[in-house]
Amino acid sequence: MYTEVFKGVLIPFLGTALGSACVLFMKNKLNPMVQRALTGFAAGVMVAASIWSLLVPAMDQSSHMGKWAFMPAAVGFWVGILFLLLLDRTIPHLHMNSDDAEGPKSSLQKTTMLVLAVTLHNLPEGMAVGVVYAGLLSGEAGITVMGALALSLGIAIQNFPEGAIISMPLKAEGVGKGKAFLYGALSGAVEPIGAALTILAAGLVVPLLPYLLSFAAGAMVYVVVEELIPEMSEGTHSNVGTVLFAAGFTVMMALDVALG
Repeated sequence: MYTEVFKGVLIPFLGTALGSACVLFMKNKLNPMVQRALTGFAAGVMVAASIWSLLVPAMDQSSHMGKWAFMPAAVGFWVGILFLLLLDRTIPHLHMNSDDAEGPKSSLQKTTMLVLAVTLHNLPEGMAVGVVYAGLLSGEAGITVMGALALSLGIAIQNFPEGAIISMPLKAEGVGKGKAFLYGALSGAVEPIGAALTILAAGLVVPLLPYLLSFAAGAMVYVVVEELIPEMSEGTHSNVGTVLFAAGFTVMMALDVALG
């Protein structure tokens, strides 16, 4: 069981690292249309994961509350939204294709703030993986090995384009290939760290699992709406982001139902 947990925690980070490695063999920066397509796909995966892997299990585990079974999911969801809003306001960061940093004023370099933006993005994903695997280890949450693996695989799939989306623009900004790869890979390091810390606190996590699952869902939805949807809609009007959003949503939905 612990081997499956170890692999499951590392799979999303591997997705980010492989995506970041694109900078080592691709000469030019990502085409804007390709970037919008990849961002849309990542957004679709995250929304589907929030629903099938997090919110639905949270309500299932609260079924004993009858018609109020939605309450833990609703409370956790809003706490997740507000937590990411707080981080957004207190940590200086810079989104792709933007010249204006968000958060408090800072003297940090542009590349550092770009990495911080993606790190904020990855934090709820790591927490989601950690909560699911903590529930798996407890044996009391109704989470299967394949169901947890589906979430890890889904996040890894959407982390691949994220890794490329962070490393390629860094190279375009003048950062060396090696450093661009390292920055891109490190932006995903928060995921296994956050997951491991959550699993270590499994004894505390399990009683609050419905709230924590929906907390991760709220945090992920915040990232999608605040960051990914605007990025996939930038520039000349195109439906590519919307179509790839639907594709990502379908892939994650299929993974969760087929493996869960």
